[in-house]
Amino acid sequence: MPGKFKTLTEAQRAEVETLAAVLTAGQMADYFGIGRTTLFSLMDRDPDFAERYKRGKARAVGAIAQSLIAKARGGDTACMIFFLKTQAGWREKDRLEVTGADGGPVEVTGARERLIALLDRHAERPVIEGEPATAPLADDRDRRGSALVDAETDR
Repeated sequence: MPGKFKTLTEAQRAEVETLAAVLTAGQMADYFGIGRTTLFSLMDRDPDFAERYKRGKARAVGAIAQSLIAKARGGDTACMIFFLKTQAGWREKDRLEVTGADGGPVEVTGARERLIALLDRHAERPVIEGEPATAPLADDRDRRGSALVDAETDR
């Protein structure tokens, strides 16, 4: 059996536009002591109620937007960026460009061979009792403490 239709008093209806400017639909429903679905049902059944709700939301958005634009025009960089991202389709892309010597391409020749040589040295190394099997030998470290060394310097 369907429930009784909820109606608002004229005083409550007059508050809708003001409340819609500052409250979510759920908060408005709580204020009137009804559920969200009932609030939306009221909007579906009552075009005047729906119009008041929409007008209140639009006025709040307009006032905030006007303030944002004023700040952006006044030089507030954060407001400018926010406005352009939300209204002009701007977006940030994180892109890291890496170049080699003199802006040229990064040379990776020899990297595979150096890695194979390092792995071969470690595979041939005897395990010393009490030392972790994965610990690099002292001479396998370059000046920065990296375990990778240039195989060319070991020849």
